[in-house]
Amino acid sequence: MTAMPEAAALTRAPRPRTTPPVWLVVALACAGQFLVVLDMSVVNVALPSVRADLALSEQGLQWVVNAYAIAFAGFMLLGGRAGDLYGRKRMFLVGLGLFTLASLGGGLAQDGWQLLVARAVQGLGAAVLAPSTLTIVTSAVPEGAARARAIATWTAVGAGGGAAGGFVGGVLVDVWSWRWTLLVNVPVGAVLLLGALWWLTESRAGDGRRLDLPGAVLVTAGLGATAYGISQTEAEGWTSTATAVPLMAGLTLIGVFLLVEARTAAPLMPLGLLRRRSVASANVAMFLSGSAMFCMWFFMTLYAQNVLGYSPTEAGLALVPSSLAIVLASKAAPRFMRALGERNVAVLGTLVAATGFAWQSTMSVDGDYVVTIMIPGILMMLGAGLATTPLAALATSGAAPGEAGLVSGLVNTSRTMGGSLGLAVMSTLAAARTAGSTGREALTEGYALVFRTGAGVLVGGAVVMLVWLPRRVPAAVVAVPGAVSGVVPVAVPASGEAGDEVGVGVEAEAEAGSEAETGGKFSAE
Repeated sequence: MTAMPEAAALTRAPRPRTTPPVWLVVALACAGQFLVVLDMSVVNVALPSVRADLALSEQGLQWVVNAYAIAFAGFMLLGGRAGDLYGRKRMFLVGLGLFTLASLGGGLAQDGWQLLVARAVQGLGAAVLAPSTLTIVTSAVPEGAARARAIATWTAVGAGGGAAGGFVGGVLVDVWSWRWTLLVNVPVGAVLLLGALWWLTESRAGDGRRLDLPGAVLVTAGLGATAYGISQTEAEGWTSTATAVPLMAGLTLIGVFLLVEARTAAPLMPLGLLRRRSVASANVAMFLSGSAMFCMWFFMTLYAQNVLGYSPTEAGLALVPSSLAIVLASKAAPRFMRALGERNVAVLGTLVAATGFAWQSTMSVDGDYVVTIMIPGILMMLGAGLATTPLAALATSGAAPGEAGLVSGLVNTSRTMGGSLGLAVMSTLAAARTAGSTGREALTEGYALVFRTGAGVLVGGAVVMLVWLPRRVPAAVVAVPGAVSGVVPVAVPASGEAGDEVGVGVEAEAEAGSEAETGGKFSAE
């Protein structure tokens, strides 16, 4: 009789599980980050096909991109906080599940509104998923050279997703259809979900503070309503009800958001941070820069296909040099920062980008690839890479150690929100110039106006940076935005320190400690 309880206890005892290899955990997290970054750019080359299939207007087409970006920006800080409170593995699974289901819904959409809803849910899933990917990497790998190597891999994968998006999207559209730019996420997401369920272990760092869900909803709704109101101005005018109502609603929601943030005990965006010159000026600069840069991929893709007659694959390949340029410039930026100072490098990069935008504005209906796409595209992205790193360093220079993650997340949010509103404004300008015409000459004039406007915004941004940004930052650990989303912690020395090599994504630290690693694996042993 006494043996039966013992047998039952043995039956109920959990079966011991084998500890997963660290490299496998890192691979799962990096694959999640790759999907998030890829979907920021993979649909760009599919836009003409989407418009033809679902009969979307030019205004509707911008929302294929903006619905994802606005939801991603509005909920990004909330997603990172949710991972701390409820567990990184749990939020990884929730975010990836939402992302995968939304991809399926978008790929099967039969009407434009169905696709836009799916893209918004994709953005929400990405906002929950992206912050947990880096935290899973840093939790799985011991501190030191091994962790630096893992973070460098995470950074490279994110950059690779951004660079590969155009080409992958072009191939999928040419071989199958635009739907596969979304449907391809379904089998990949399902495999990652199974792998994460089995191999990832839970971790959290909650301190009892609650989530600021009202803040996230208010800022996302306010941004979306404002962008929609701006997009209505081309067809309805600034004084019409169709324009004024969403604009007023958006501004009101943003105002209520600021009130909520000022009063809540655990704000999504502590307004006190914006009293610091370094934080406020760098975020305004990032907002202005993002409002121009975010539009580049959208309109370059449309120009290549609608005017020059490129196939989706050719359009994706055409933008590969500029994608690589931003990676190279980001890696070179710390060296320039030591020699010239953070503010001067940010201004220099912004002016280089403005030069590329001005060059691109000279496009013609029979433009040559090298002159009208490759060279201006490289200049635009070289400038973006040079400017982003010092702006992130300046934004985080005044933050306490416990605020670094929050401030770096705010930088990413400012950039994405600026891009969302910028795309709405630029699309309205292009549509107003073309006056509904689909002729190549009219489209070229509309796209050229966008790039002229972008050049002006960037020059204005450079002036703001020169006047408002602090000259230099002290030696500190700051967070540099990764490719499109997430943040990468990286040590940025004071500009006066000589002989101290630092690379974006902590490649330098990884190289310095490479002798401590064995077999090229992410292991401290």
